Amino acid sequence: MDKRVMIVDDEPDILSSLKTVLEYQRYDVVTVSNGFECLKEMEKGFEGVILMDLMMPEMDGWTTIKEIVDRGYIKNVAISIITGKGTKNHNVMGTIGSYVYDYLAKPLDIKELIQSVEKSYNFLIARNN
Repeated sequence: MDKRVMIVDDEPDILSSLKTVLEYQRYDVVTVSNGFECLKEMEKGFEGVILMDLMMPEMDGWTTIKEIVDRGYIKNVAISIITGKGTKNHNVMGTIGSYVYDYLAKPLDIKELIQSVEKSYNFLIARNN
């Protein structure tokens, strides 16, 4: 499996800076600005780690995760939340929270982000073997 990451966030500065950091770590990075674009990438066959913002216009992060699960794409991804909401309560959306591998609060600590992506990627490989 290729080392791929999709960043889903409506803030262009976040998309740009995280893409730079993760490409430096040798990840193939896809950036999208909302849940609809994320689902389009999933339809194209994206597999890897998804860094999902919760607060986005049009389709928020929880709704996007629910769609990923409902459409059967969850097997090929490990989802981590990146948000400024400041709570690590995965039960906010009931069972949908159980599909979240990690939760990172903004502003992001870069070392913590890289470690989380590595752990998520390794979890995904182990789950699919």
